[in-house]
Amino acid sequence: MRVIAGSAGGLSLQPPGKQTRPTMDRVKGAIFSSLGELVPDSRVLDLFAGSGALGIEAMSRGGASSIFVEQHGPTADVIRKNLQITKLSGSIQQMDVFRFLDLYAHETNFDLIFADPPYVKRPQPGVEESNFANQLLSHPKLAPSLTPSGLLILECERRQSLTSLPLWKIRTDRSYGDSRILILAPQ
Repeated sequence: MRVIAGSAGGLSLQPPGKQTRPTMDRVKGAIFSSLGELVPDSRVLDLFAGSGALGIEAMSRGGASSIFVEQHGPTADVIRKNLQITKLSGSIQQMDVFRFLDLYAHETNFDLIFADPPYVKRPQPGVEESNFANQLLSHPKLAPSLTPSGLLILECERRQSLTSLPLWKIRTDRSYGDSRILILAPQ
């Protein structure tokens, strides 16, 4: 796992713990190739940040700022270490993503929002299925927090049901193995 391009290009990042699934370098490369000139000077929000690789990649390529939201304490520490490795700075918010959106997502705050929520957790007896991607897509503060030309970059499971997609315009929808990458704009 490494930074692909920009000021920190080629530097290796510390991987997150076993409970997370980092975005593969080739997928990250495809995402940033698609975004191109939208990255420099962008204000970035990295939700379910894991190692911080997506927000760090954006800043390495000239992004103006990144906020990393990661609930798990040891994983948030990995983001801190990766920011030190790359000599980049960003704000780390160690809290639940949905609570962050409720409290801090203001209108037209972000140019790019990266979200790599945990894949669907299959229900156990007496426990409901958790589909964080759908919950995120339907959150009332997510779309308004994007600038008029802002984009949401969502990574989810390829076969995952996304019932909240009608709220968004699909710019790109590609699959890489078990992962699906959607680049979305608000309707």
